[in-house]
Amino acid sequence: MMNYQITQWCAHFITEHVKEGDLCIDATMGNGNDTLLLSRLCGEKGHVLAFDIQELALAHTRERLEKENAAHNYELILDSHANMGNYAAPMSVSCIVFNFGYLPGGDHSLATRPDSSILALQASLGLLKKGGILMLCIYSGGDSGFEERDALLSWLKKLDSRKYLVIKTEYYNRPNNPPMPVLVVKQ
Repeated sequence: MMNYQITQWCAHFITEHVKEGDLCIDATMGNGNDTLLLSRLCGEKGHVLAFDIQELALAHTRERLEKENAAHNYELILDSHANMGNYAAPMSVSCIVFNFGYLPGGDHSLATRPDSSILALQASLGLLKKGGILMLCIYSGGDSGFEERDALLSWLKKLDSRKYLVIKTEYYNRPNNPPMPVLVVKQ
């Protein structure tokens, strides 16, 4: 892995996992970076469901996908990630990606919140097929605060270790509360 930015670290594991024909979810589409990656990886035969609660996120993502000539294998959904269970069948999804925090370049008061984020994570566990992954990027500090980070980490720590492998990493020597990547594998 040549670049050690959080986004490249997460993309590395996503790329290793997602295959042609997979169903994937971008639970927090933001500006569409993960939606585009998932679209490319799952290909023409796959499908991506991408969620956000902000019209601006859908507009940015749609623009990005069109500019990059992405396959038309995606659905951009204006809804909370907590409702993703209404859009996919249980145990049908290979990869679900979360970026917790706020839309880069957007309104910082519109950010993910602990209650809805934990509901979304609970829903995601039921949607994942065996061997499926959750790729989480947890932003904290500044506008996002630490409340959501702490709630998410507490929830993740309690997952049944016979059913889920949770790998939390962190940039140990970087200042200013760098984002924290977490990989969850459904056993």
